[in-house]
Amino acid sequence: LIYSFHRLLIFPITLNFHTMQPTVKFSRKDPELFFQTLRERVNQYFEQNNISKAGNPKMYGKTAAMFAMYFVPFIIILTQVLPDWTAILLYFSMGIGLSGIGLAVMHDANHGSYSEHEWMNKLMSKSMDIIGGSSFTWKVQHNFLHHTYTNIYELDEDIDDKPFLRLSPHGELKKHHRFQHIYAMLLYCLATMSWILMKDFRQMLHYHREGLTEKCGFNPRRETIRMVVSKSLYILYIIVLPIALGVAWWAVLLGFTLMHMLAGLLITVVFQLAHVVEGPEHFMPERTGTMENTWAIHQLKTTANFCRNNRLITWFVGGLNFQIEHHLFPHVCHVHYKKISEIVKKTAQECNLSYFEYPTFGKAVASHLRVLKTFGNNVAVS
Repeated sequence: LIYSFHRLLIFPITLNFHTMQPTVKFSRKDPELFFQTLRERVNQYFEQNNISKAGNPKMYGKTAAMFAMYFVPFIIILTQVLPDWTAILLYFSMGIGLSGIGLAVMHDANHGSYSEHEWMNKLMSKSMDIIGGSSFTWKVQHNFLHHTYTNIYELDEDIDDKPFLRLSPHGELKKHHRFQHIYAMLLYCLATMSWILMKDFRQMLHYHREGLTEKCGFNPRRETIRMVVSKSLYILYIIVLPIALGVAWWAVLLGFTLMHMLAGLLITVVFQLAHVVEGPEHFMPERTGTMENTWAIHQLKTTANFCRNNRLITWFVGGLNFQIEHHLFPHVCHVHYKKISEIVKKTAQECNLSYFEYPTFGKAVASHLRVLKTFGNNVAVS
């Protein structure tokens, strides 16, 4: 259904969502042979250790744990063995499982790295639809646009101008942005709620209208039907079913809201710490049509890691604290990122290239807030 990630690097998408101008291409000049050397070393690691680049029993065990954290509380809600007010707490706890499924299960599956079997990747990618999202719009925005044009304003939708957030130094500056570092976390709490109820539909219509749906190998009519059906089923099982079985409507609606507030905060913060922190650069498309750096070097310049030595965070966020490794090797399952990160860091240092990382979660969040404050107060772009 979709083109491979590397095919996009050779045949880039030819639409710019904002100006309809041809998109950029990346330079092929790499005198240090960084990516060639890195790929050889990473491939050698897997070959010498006789390890598959796909998921392993650790990945499958994690999947079971994430689904359990989401569905076990929900089953307790449906059985009504506890008072109605406890449904609020149970829904809230489901937010942890929802986040885990999004970060550590569907993400790998949609990149095709969850399993060596394509059918398994397709199946697990639908976990996105189970929790209210759209695997279709995710593949277009995240796999294609974000991973190809990382931190390039007007091409990477992740840093597009938002109603109340300026996530790029190239974005339009408004007066209220000066306070964005104060209110950003509250907005992040609303992210998944907005995502499932509005954003997916808006993106779908936009991709259909611009012809991007077909360019990426999808059928517009089929994807429209699938989204409407999957969204309807989600609302039916997560809200209508509990109320129909007798759970108090106020407990269901409040619990549902709190679940998504927790998930929105967790998921959004994790992804923001990858690119909107101090260190990673932001770019505009070059007028020549060709960026200064190769695609791989561009990924190093625009991406950061955090908490590389924190096993709990690594487990829960699906290795997305190793964003550098993920961007360079999206086809490799995240359970391998810790090991190959040393190879990536060493190779980058040998080639005198950046390797941005934050030792703790707190320092990464603090850096993100400082960047938001800078973007919200500075008009000039360095």
